[in-house]
Amino acid sequence: MTTAIIAFDGTDPDAPARRAAARDAHVAFISAEAAAGRLLLGLPLHDESGRSLGSLMLVAGEAAERDAYLAAEPFATNGVWQRVEPHPFRIAALPYQPWPAPDQPPPTGRTHTVLVGWDGTDAGAADRRMAARPAHFARVRPMAEDGTLLFGGALLDEAGRMTGSLAATCHTSHAAARAWLAEDPYSTGDVWRDISLYATAFRALPYPPLPR
Repeated sequence: MTTAIIAFDGTDPDAPARRAAARDAHVAFISAEAAAGRLLLGLPLHDESGRSLGSLMLVAGEAAERDAYLAAEPFATNGVWQRVEPHPFRIAALPYQPWPAPDQPPPTGRTHTVLVGWDGTDAGAADRRMAARPAHFARVRPMAEDGTLLFGGALLDEAGRMTGSLAATCHTSHAAARAWLAEDPYSTGDVWRDISLYATAFRALPYPPLPR
């Protein structure tokens, strides 16, 4: 199992300074965690204008591993993250492209869009997801192969039930990401009821390979 940590910075005037002060320690920490196989992916979360909002971290393991990660993560211990939402997460086994080599220079701008899509909470939500799931996977499989989909998978509740989706796509504008989402069976099939989009920039680190 994997834990998706969706963490948000504060909204006070000092929030950007706290992030900047902890950034070097954060990068050193996540580089070591990636090399050790404990961090599967880390992405910043920005709004459409590029303002920093928080971070997305995929941590291998369940509650104990998540808690150990957060206890040592500089963005958590230095007050950068003011709200932390951990969610059990199951990465979809798809033919993703390999990660770029870790010696590549960091990006200078937006490279991808992060999608967080929550299902409805009504009695028919699970049935709608299962009805649309085959068509959804038929659509995203070739997109994993060609790099349109960086990664994707299901957000779960504590009982292991699928309650939403988390993904990153290669779109570099919200408009392009929304157009892509509009054609997905989880959109046309009324699975996703609450969708958030975040700009992000993929930084190459020594991440372990995603499941295929």
